[in-house]
Amino acid sequence: MKPRILASAIAAAALAAQPMLAQSATISDGVVKLGVLTDMSGTYSDLAGPGAVEATRMAIDDFIAKEKPDFKIELISADHQNKADISANKAREWIDTAKVDAIVDLVTTSTALAVMKVANEKNRISLISGAASTPITNEQCNDTTVHWTYDTYSLPVGTAKAVVKQGGKSWYFLTADYAFGHSLEKNTADVVTASGGKVLGSVRHPFPGSDFSSFLLSAQASGAQVIGLANAGNDTINSIKQAREFGITPKQSLAGLLMFISDVHSLGLDATAGMYLTTGFYWDYNDETRAWSKRFFDKMKRMPTMVQAGDYSAVYHYLKAIKAAGSDEAKAVMAKMREMPVNDFFAKNGQVRIDGRMVHDMYLAQVKKPSESKYPWDYYHIRQVIPGAEAYMSLADSKCPLVKK
Repeated sequence: MKPRILASAIAAAALAAQPMLAQSATISDGVVKLGVLTDMSGTYSDLAGPGAVEATRMAIDDFIAKEKPDFKIELISADHQNKADISANKAREWIDTAKVDAIVDLVTTSTALAVMKVANEKNRISLISGAASTPITNEQCNDTTVHWTYDTYSLPVGTAKAVVKQGGKSWYFLTADYAFGHSLEKNTADVVTASGGKVLGSVRHPFPGSDFSSFLLSAQASGAQVIGLANAGNDTINSIKQAREFGITPKQSLAGLLMFISDVHSLGLDATAGMYLTTGFYWDYNDETRAWSKRFFDKMKRMPTMVQAGDYSAVYHYLKAIKAAGSDEAKAVMAKMREMPVNDFFAKNGQVRIDGRMVHDMYLAQVKKPSESKYPWDYYHIRQVIPGAEAYMSLADSKCPLVKK
């Protein structure tokens, strides 16, 4: 073939390939659609719920204003009622009918595990901020799920170690009887024993619960120095209230293994002063966290929980990854999410690992005494910054099938 003819053939082939390249680097349906699936009215609605929807909306608005994408972004939301079957059915409906590209928040482990399976089968992304259990990025991990804010491995690394170090050697667990509670109890028990403490027993309560009297009396009868509350939201709030009513505290100490600033706000500093907790975010940590949190407060009239701040961070990173990939196809976006570090008000040098875990620093906090609180929502002393590498399970210990050993 003559050089001129060869050059013409190459040019023609390149032109023919351009539509294919353009087609592969496009946004499906011309719009990126996010669905926030959360607890809008139940046990976890204060820590996630409407605040999770608002945080997601803020992320979308900020992304459009700052990044000026050439694609549209839409938001829908629904109440999953903390039920796995409702969550899975809503996920299918959203993906098949509403063309949702990513599902956000997923507070409650049972709902997260159900939805991430459906989403993965349909090549859609799950951005989990609310749920806690380690199987999300361990035994049941998949390649389209990101676990953003915290998990049941990271929580006791701060709280349980601190309580044992302060002399709380013997423990008894009051545990929500579903996957999250079981996971939190196991991970905490491992840290307690590794730190030189001992576990005297546990009792499991229905989820959600209201009357904790018989479970608290079992914990009281154990004689344990520390009653570990392996529950969350209203279950934690009611457990602490009823423990005070029965005179269990201050004779025995309570360890809130998953406590949110919304819980402290509801209970008040008189009831919670001195308690340790581990969190992935505190609104008053630095100028960046304060600036974002005050914007959130202006809209919601309450400071954000770590779940709500995590929703914003996860969604913004997801949208940045779509822009970088030039596509909303799940595998391409996940590759960019892993490639790009997370640097925002929520995390510095955060990294999405192959197992879907977003590794970032966690914080050991201690609730202030009323006399130490100088202004509204001034609730925590940050006692320790726990580096992400220490806070989360190492890949060497992972059972995630995506991790090559």
